[in-house]
Amino acid sequence: MNQNLKEKIMESLSSVLPITAIVILLGMFLVPMPAGTLIMFLIGALMLIVGMGLFSLGVDISMMPMGDGIGEKMSQSKRMWWVAIVCFVIGIIITIAEPDLQVLANQVTAVPNMTLILTVAAGVGAFLVLSFLRTILKIPLHFVLLTFYVAVFVLAFFVPDNFISVAFDSGGVTTGPITVPFIMALGIGLASLRGDSHSEEDSFGLIALCSIGPILAVLILGICFRPEDSAYAASELLQVETTQDAWWQFLHEVPEYLKEVATALAPIMGFFLLFQLFTRKFRKRQLVQMAMGIVYTYAGLVLFLTGVNVGFMPAGQYIGQELAKLPFNWIIIPIGMIVGYFIVKAEPAVHVLNKQVEEITGGTISQKAMFRSLSMGVAVSLGLAMVRVLTGISLLWFVLPGYALALGLSFVVPRIFSAIAFDSGGVASGPMTATFLLPFAMGACQALGGNILTDAFGVVAMVAMTPLITIQLLGLSYKIKTRGAEETRDHALLPDDDEIVDYEEGVA
Repeated sequence: MNQNLKEKIMESLSSVLPITAIVILLGMFLVPMPAGTLIMFLIGALMLIVGMGLFSLGVDISMMPMGDGIGEKMSQSKRMWWVAIVCFVIGIIITIAEPDLQVLANQVTAVPNMTLILTVAAGVGAFLVLSFLRTILKIPLHFVLLTFYVAVFVLAFFVPDNFISVAFDSGGVTTGPITVPFIMALGIGLASLRGDSHSEEDSFGLIALCSIGPILAVLILGICFRPEDSAYAASELLQVETTQDAWWQFLHEVPEYLKEVATALAPIMGFFLLFQLFTRKFRKRQLVQMAMGIVYTYAGLVLFLTGVNVGFMPAGQYIGQELAKLPFNWIIIPIGMIVGYFIVKAEPAVHVLNKQVEEITGGTISQKAMFRSLSMGVAVSLGLAMVRVLTGISLLWFVLPGYALALGLSFVVPRIFSAIAFDSGGVASGPMTATFLLPFAMGACQALGGNILTDAFGVVAMVAMTPLITIQLLGLSYKIKTRGAEETRDHALLPDDDEIVDYEEGVA
């Protein structure tokens, strides 16, 4: 086996094992699971491990160099209008390619699928243009974020209540395993040629802004479309009784995901081929390497998406439903927090982000510190999401103060931590959130007789919000420690009082 692939699979094994162990323990002691559901979950976990390994390796040798090269060429161009058009087209292409957006669109029955998808894609495209202009013009990220999040919450008051969750969830689902590697590499390429003191921190922030675009676009759609009867159509979960039925379920779904991932990657590959044709940026050897990387990426995404959708979704909904039926159903809050803490490590795009953060910062912000901060953030978000399921408190009561705190912190922490934090929010709310955490909340809400639309949905938005705070708190801690170390060093360099007296007497 290729040594790099072996390392990637071992990394994914260590990421998926904790959540697998938690589900098995819950099935043994609190919520006994049907044998078929458990077998499907275990098969799904195995597919996740192999899929994440292949995907991570593929991204390293294909998507990242591709986005980096395109970003460099764009930043060299003096025709801003042409670059803006290219950014807009890229934003639309990669958004339509994102599998999670297709899932969300299928669940929103009040708006035609293509209407919602094109609205979200237009939002991403517009804000990718804005991101490029911000990077080139060196506009501080926190001012841009403050401006547009104020616009988001102002618009939210004019949108039907049932549509608010759709808007906020759309911001999370657009930054998934296809979008994140490409946009991150694009940002690094755009900022790399500047070479000034802020180019490093401006490598981040594209994902943050591209998460706002869909929220604003869908809120505007909600005002114009007025979908008063908006609702989610929960997908029916199949019940399997035997191991043979479980295997056949996976075999039945694999062709669908082979087609879905091919459809998703094809526009990106087409755009890259046009880019290579006109620029000759990459040499033949690099192109061969990148082609192999695309194969790894394709195979990894097929395995990953099949595993989470077929194996993890039924388990998540079943566990949430059974926990909510317990006499002490409040236990769903701490269990949700434990699940949230470990499940974020199984998000493929999180590994991509953390690796890039460590490389760009020269190890100052380690992958370990990033994982810890993200895990704590998602744990808090799941705990709060379960409080919403149990009590029915409106989503706005959580996201409004949460974003206010996050935006406030962006003015006091080092700028690079704010950029990384707001990128992390979109990255954390990936396929695992849509296919395990959301069904987990839906199952609990259904068992409690709550309103799934207003009480369960919004989990994606919560998961996207809390890392903004925890990673900026990491930055605040780093700032305090750095300042303390500098003061200690300066104090050590100063002579004490006796030395000053002796020096003055000697001079006299």
